[in-house]
Amino acid sequence: MDRCPVAHASASHEAPACPTASLRIEDLPGPRGWPWIGNALQLESNATHRTLEAWQARYGDRYRFRVGSRTFVVISDPDAIRTVLRDRPEGFQRSKRLVDVFSEMGPPGLFASNGDAWIAQRSLVMRAFDPAHLRGYFPTMVQVTGRLLERWRRAAARREEIDLLADLTRYTVDVVAGLALGIDINTIEESGPTVQAHLDAVFPTVQRRLFALFPYWRYLKLPADRAFDRHARELDRMVTGLIAKARQRLADEPDRREHPTNLIESLVCARDHEGSRFTDRDVAGNVLTILLAGEDTTAHSLAWMVRLLAREPGAWQRAHEEVKQAVGDASFPIAYAQIEQLGYLDACAHETMRLKPVAPVQGHQAVQPTVVDGIEIPAGTVVMCLVRPAAVDVHRWPDAARFAPERWLQEAAHEANAVQGASIRRISVPFGGGPRICPGRQLALLEIRMAAAMLLRNFRVEELDAPQERDGEHFAFTMRPRSLRVRLAPLD
Repeated sequence: MDRCPVAHASASHEAPACPTASLRIEDLPGPRGWPWIGNALQLESNATHRTLEAWQARYGDRYRFRVGSRTFVVISDPDAIRTVLRDRPEGFQRSKRLVDVFSEMGPPGLFASNGDAWIAQRSLVMRAFDPAHLRGYFPTMVQVTGRLLERWRRAAARREEIDLLADLTRYTVDVVAGLALGIDINTIEESGPTVQAHLDAVFPTVQRRLFALFPYWRYLKLPADRAFDRHARELDRMVTGLIAKARQRLADEPDRREHPTNLIESLVCARDHEGSRFTDRDVAGNVLTILLAGEDTTAHSLAWMVRLLAREPGAWQRAHEEVKQAVGDASFPIAYAQIEQLGYLDACAHETMRLKPVAPVQGHQAVQPTVVDGIEIPAGTVVMCLVRPAAVDVHRWPDAARFAPERWLQEAAHEANAVQGASIRRISVPFGGGPRICPGRQLALLEIRMAAAMLLRNFRVEELDAPQERDGEHFAFTMRPRSLRVRLAPLD
């Protein structure tokens, strides 16, 4: 394989221009590190994504950094990212460290599985979130949305401060638990601690362990690790109970085994099928994965969307008018056809995920030697994909930093927007891409439109966080607002 016939780049200079040949990892630029530990101390745990994006601004679309003995390659060119995403699972897979971390914390499920284990689980999970299941579940989603509306009406009447992110998390957990697990968990109407208290401990622990210099927790448990173990035991107890209830439903209604009504029943049936490769651990892992996905990513996108709409009165008003026209006198969409009329609100969701992707950093480990963006990637190397830099690149569109949902609309009267929208869809990949694209993406978009429509139709929002705090990003494997305190007022 040809290599770039130039001297190695130093850590403080751009990679040499050599578009037709391959670079070795050591040819790439990157931040200077310390002996033995590399750049570990520069990766602030709650702002890792910001550090990686700052290095991208300095070193370009491809660079390297090191944590202990592990060297990471970072790419941000959209074409290179799409190449990696399309080459899963044969060419790239979840990193060994991530799989190990999830496996040590509990059953890994679809998200942290590779190879045959991933293939076996993928089709079942995909079917659970297909359009037919979403339409069939919609009446229950209406009920859950009504509960959130009543919770907010009570808070508005008392002029209470609301932790909007916490409430949206309750909402998304209730929705996904009903659809995928067949239970009415109803955390919205609970006043005390809920399952979220345990789920919230998972991703920060994952983030901390992914970039640890060595797996210290296997030998010495810090207070944070002991606290997480307590949360993990509670989650295991809860998941075991959910599986037992699903088995009881299948025993009480044998016809369900031929036609399971939700994901957990499908998983249990697959586990019990003669000759199945499924295990009890596979079932438990996917139940936990579904709860984590519902608890985190969708709620965070909703929270960012409220924040961005609140600072753009014109966009807020346009979205409000669209919702009002679609639902009439109703407080929120009560028919699936009404949801399908919310094209501008859908554009708001996509624009939010362009500016504030909840997974701004996506890591993939090479299964075999390959070349990505002109870089020789040895087997076992983790390639970190930064999905935001290209999506907010002012050289691609001058107003890239502005929240402008209309750029996503495919309207005949806005030809320029249509062309730009097509370009953005190739660059903004909040749900990943290729064979391992997020299976719950359609549910996430449905939840976002449903909850946002209810908020826009019924309330005005007063942000209570200080202006300098409103752009704060907290990264713990996923990215959320650092704070989202609001006061709601009913519309006249």
